[in-house]
Amino acid sequence: MGSPIKEKGKQVVFLKQKLTMFMDLLDAIEPESADLEDIDRLISIIDDLESKCREFKNRDE
Repeated sequence: MGSPIKEKGKQVVFLKQKLTMFMDLLDAIEPESADLEDIDRLISIIDDLESKCREFKNRDE
C-alpha cells in the first residue's frame, strides 16, 4: 500500500479516479447478463469509496 494522501487536492483527484473507474465498470456491465457477483463487486467499490471519504475527512479534523 502507498503512503497516506494528506493533501486535500490529491484526495479529491484520488476519489475522482476511483469514481471514474466505478462508472466505467458500471457502463461495461450488461444489465441482462449481470449476476450477483457483478452487483457485489459494485457494492464493494461503493463501500471502499465511502470508507476512503471517511478516512480523508478524519485526516482533515
